[in-house]
Amino acid sequence: MSKAMSAANEIKRVVVLLGGRSAERDVSLVSGAGCAQALRGEGFEVVEIDPKDSDLAAQLNAAKPDVVFNALHGRWGEDGCVQGLLELMRLPYTHSGVLASALAMHKQRAKDVFRAAGLPVVNSIVADRREAASRHLMEPPYVVKPVNEGSSVGVFIIRKGDNRPPEALGTAEWHLSSEMMIEEYVPGRELTVAVMGTRALAVTEISTDLAFYDYEAKYAAGGSRHVIPAPIPAAVTKEAMVLAERAHAALGCRGVTRTDFRYDDSDGGHRLVVLETNTQPGMTPTSLVPEQAAYTGLSYGALCRWMVEDASCDR
Repeated sequence: MSKAMSAANEIKRVVVLLGGRSAERDVSLVSGAGCAQALRGEGFEVVEIDPKDSDLAAQLNAAKPDVVFNALHGRWGEDGCVQGLLELMRLPYTHSGVLASALAMHKQRAKDVFRAAGLPVVNSIVADRREAASRHLMEPPYVVKPVNEGSSVGVFIIRKGDNRPPEALGTAEWHLSSEMMIEEYVPGRELTVAVMGTRALAVTEISTDLAFYDYEAKYAAGGSRHVIPAPIPAAVTKEAMVLAERAHAALGCRGVTRTDFRYDDSDGGHRLVVLETNTQPGMTPTSLVPEQAAYTGLSYGALCRWMVEDASCDR
């Protein structure tokens, strides 16, 4: 028996981290609950921990897990913070490590890495939210988004002809990042590719009847439609899968990631642009990554098991 198989067989107790403090708490609770149920079905002893208002280190010490399944989304769970704690405690964990998580979560830093690796990205700048609310910092159309949030939280599309940027950015009620990324708007279609280990799984096209693929479109019932395989030319499918693998590698990611693209095929063109890489993609049974895994013949439970058996420190 190989060392890897022996180590996998020794995994008995898994802690699933879910919930947390970020703006994506609700979807993390759903992701984590689904993963916990699937892992119990795979024969693991599972303890669920929500680190919203608790001493996480003390809870982990009490739980004594063999592996930590990180189902947290957004800040503090996806940006290297929890990963750093798990490294200090020498607890093997799923998904990417400290550096890759921090880079991917900061959209502008990730874009710098992508650009250096020769991946196609759009022009963007970072500005204080109040400045972004006061005047157009880029010729419309453009997109404004928090530089370190996920799930399309706090994203605005400024259309050509819009007189002003979103006023909400300048209000006292704004509770997300003060740093905003302003980037060129790319028309066209939304594509996404999951990478598992080092291998891209498939290409999904995402469509919605809402203004764009925002938080509501992602998680509300009927908010979006997923078509797999995406109805695009074979050459574009291959290109998207290669670019997703390259993005995953450029950031130094581990485990499972999902890279999002815009594909502009208007006027006979075939422009494919990398938007971002998600190191903690949604893991509800109907999320994009489990859908792509199922398309390749891997069940939801088997996917969760693979992620547990892939867990390590020094990621």
